[in-house]
Amino acid sequence: MANLLGVILFAVFILVSVSLHEAGHMLTAKAFGMKVTRYFVGFGPTLWSFKRGETEYGVKGIPLGGFCKIVGMTPQDDDVEPGDEKRAMWRYPVWKRTIVMSAGSITHFALALGALWIMAVSVGLPNPKAPTTTEAFKAEPAVIALAPCVVVENANRACQAGDPASPAAKAQLKEGDRITAVNGKPVSTWGQMLDVVRGTTPGLATVDYVRDGKAATATVDLAAVQRPPLTDPKGATSAVAAMGVALRPTTPQYIEYGPIDAFGATADFTGSMAVQTAHAMQRIPQKVPALWNAITGGERDMDTPISVVGASRLGGEFVANDAWYGFFMLFVSLNFFIGVFNLLPLLPLDGGHIAISWFERARSWLYARIGRADPGRVDYLKLMPITYAVILIGGVFTLLTVTADVVNPITLFPR
Repeated sequence: MANLLGVILFAVFILVSVSLHEAGHMLTAKAFGMKVTRYFVGFGPTLWSFKRGETEYGVKGIPLGGFCKIVGMTPQDDDVEPGDEKRAMWRYPVWKRTIVMSAGSITHFALALGALWIMAVSVGLPNPKAPTTTEAFKAEPAVIALAPCVVVENANRACQAGDPASPAAKAQLKEGDRITAVNGKPVSTWGQMLDVVRGTTPGLATVDYVRDGKAATATVDLAAVQRPPLTDPKGATSAVAAMGVALRPTTPQYIEYGPIDAFGATADFTGSMAVQTAHAMQRIPQKVPALWNAITGGERDMDTPISVVGASRLGGEFVANDAWYGFFMLFVSLNFFIGVFNLLPLLPLDGGHIAISWFERARSWLYARIGRADPGRVDYLKLMPITYAVILIGGVFTLLTVTADVVNPITLFPR
């Protein structure tokens, strides 16, 4: 039930984001005097609507987005009524059209930045100095957090009834103890401790540790578990020893900020997110074979793109596991990605309309400088084959991601 609630909640968040995107277009267009005839949330049959002034507002039956209709977006549009010619969008200065067309993405960026600022002052943002790779975690000091149990088989799952209790907990070790030796073999890092414990025969072992600055020794009955080699997580498993502990990083994973400092932290985090988003977009064509492999029965690559369906499913997992931080960070990442993607200079995206507007402006300026007549506006009808190609490619890619998210979804939490 909690998972379903999370799925619905995240889907609602996405719908609100997209609706605000369209509201950004509408409000800026109205502010400049352009004529907006319709603003609807959803697609398909109209469920409810009302008209205020010259604009009809309403809700449609398929809650998969929204739209607003601005009169005369292109010179080829035939929706301009007599008397409204001067209010057609394409007749306005290029800078005004740019603001209107970019307002949707700006709305997504504002939602992401606002959410990040709230997180920065309430629960904190990820610490850029915290370990993020396996090797970095292995280099952390061997400070332990107690696991509630030991999972004997090689499975990434939560503890269940019948799993043996943590040997470290039974030996009265505590959270924050720093392990210094196992059976007399000194260790200083988490990676060294794992190597020594894995190389020790299951059974009684002496464990030296430091607690509150005082050295002590405990006798721990190491459990026998099945694990792959540390150097090859996908390799064949074998019987090794386990202490029933996890790493407690000494470097804080998150940092909380004051209201003023949070602006700088939000900007820094947004810069890192922009770089990651650019890299992710560059890798999209390379991930298509991996998506197809996931659909046809292969293992789902955690780094493959996800659809709105996949994002909503992950939102459900976050809620079901009480991981609200991940829920809101997913909301931030998705809004930032949509904002960037929508500015790509391709029709029918907003970025395509912006690119054409500035191309027209640059071409008019150039022709004026060389003494030639202004060639006028771009004929959108001649660009329709390219537009259809973009729509087709985008549709196929969306179908691939949705199918993969249904038949072989990415799962972040053990089941």
